[in-house]
Formats: sequence, C-alpha cells, structure tokens
Amino acid sequence: MPIPTDDRVHVLAALALELSASPSSDARPRALAQRDAGALADLVARDLAGFHPDAARLDLVTVGAHYDAVELLRPGWPLYRELEQLAARAPRGGGEGTRIIAFGAHDGALPGTLAPADEHARGPLRLVPLLLAGAPETVAAVGDALERDLLERGMAGAATALAAQESFGLRVEHARYLTLHDLMAMVSMQYEHAGIAPLWPILEAALLAPAGEEWLDVVPEPLVHYADGEARIALLSPAAWRARYATDQDAEVLERRFEQFQARQRQFAAVLGAHGVPVTFAHCPKGEAAEL
Repeated sequence: MPIPTDDRVHVLAALALELSASPSSDARPRALAQRDAGALADLVARDLAGFHPDAARLDLVTVGAHYDAVELLRPGWPLYRELEQLAARAPRGGGEGTRIIAFGAHDGALPGTLAPADEHARGPLRLVPLLLAGAPETVAAVGDALERDLLERGMAGAATALAAQESFGLRVEHARYLTLHDLMAMVSMQYEHAGIAPLWPILEAALLAPAGEEWLDVVPEPLVHYADGEARIALLSPAAWRARYATDQDAEVLERRFEQFQARQRQFAAVLGAHGVPVTFAHCPKGEAAEL
C-alpha cells in the first residue's frame, strides 16, 4: 500500500506471526534490544528481496516489537507514521545507499510512541510492522508485486520465523508477510466470523477515506454515521427504539431485545475505539438517520 509523503512513497506491510497458543493473561509484549531488532530486520530484508529483487533498493524500517491488528489498522496509520518520522531523524552514515533501520528498546523502553498496548497483547496473531521507502517508481513496482504475490507465497524464511520465535519468546506456528491491504482483508473476514461484518464498511471508510462519509443504516443494527473523522452512533430512547426496530409487543421480550441492542452499540463503539476511530453517542429522539 503506497502512501505519499513530501518526496517519497512507502509500502506498508507486516511480518505476521500466527501463534500456536495465545500469550498468557499476564504476558507483556516483549520489546527487543537494538541488537536483536537489527538481526531480525536483516533476515526480513533478505526475505523481501527474495519476493522482488528491487526490495533491496528500498530502505526497510521496522521495530523490535509486535502488535495487534487494531494497532496497525488506524486512521492515518499512526504507527507507521511514527516509524517514518523516527527513521527520518536516523543518521544515514557515510553513504547514500539503502538502509535497514530497526528500532530497539533501550533500558526496556522503545522510542517515541512505539510501545505496544498491553490491553491488545492477548490475540493469537501478532504483527511486526514493516515500512519500505525509496524512489516512487521502485516503491510502486515492489508494492504491486507484494500486493499480487504475498498472499500466495508470502511465508517467511525458516531462519526469520525461528529468530522471531526465540527473540520474542512466542510459540509461532506460522510466520508470513502481509501488505496492509492483505491484513485488512484478513481482519474483515475475522469480523465476519465474529458477527460484526456490518460494521466493516464504517471502519474501512475511516481507514481508506477518512475525509469521506459512510452510513450503517440497516435494521436491526445500530444506526451509525461516519463523517468528519468520527463515528456517531444513534442513542435511542426505548420509545424511539421500538418505533424503529420492534416487531414484538411482549413487554419482557421488548425489554430483553432493547438490552441486547444497547450491548450491540457498546460492542461497535469498542471495536471502533480500538481502531482509533473517535466515537460519539448522539441522542436521536425520533430514531431517524436525519438526526445523526
């Protein structure tokens, strides 16, 4: 996924670590020291050059840490922007050639805002962000090749998978490379299996067209309007909810269904919030889309 900056474009990708067992409830994401982060980055660079030789002509920027998908898939790609900004300040050394820049921990702390969030550390899929930067034509060629090929043949090399497992202290079942488009497709399918597929167009708009607009206006789902960079969820009174959604007149059934509807609203708000999308609950006395 190329992203323009002032004079360069980037390919955003990730090393995806599928775990055979989720981290324990008291586990904290382990940040690698600079030496270990650099060693893993060297192996990643070798793998990427095997997918497309011109990848070796691009700067590779990464960090010795792993994250949940919600930390990568946020409007404006803030984790990648932080990597980009930190890399811009990194010394280039004596030449003008390509660089492998891996940010590691010093005294247990990562630079800038790169620390993974503890509250998202329990999932079975962990992601090491990768940013490729360089001349636009080279980035475009490499980016197109990775978008085309990684899903089919994007397995990481055995040495890379082993290094990631040992360095991070994880039980890695599969290690593969994904572009951000690939990751979005994977998360979309996960949300479909989890029963929250109706929310995906809102999240996709926030990620890919943050200045745009999107509606979720399908009964029986909560009414959601994405615009101006935030998601507004209609907050309904019991009467407004009955007017829009209810088909049963049994009082106990209606009360139970209204509670389930409110839980669905909270679920949607939590998912959007985890992805960094601002959420506002807006009172809608009549329960109509025009009020949002």
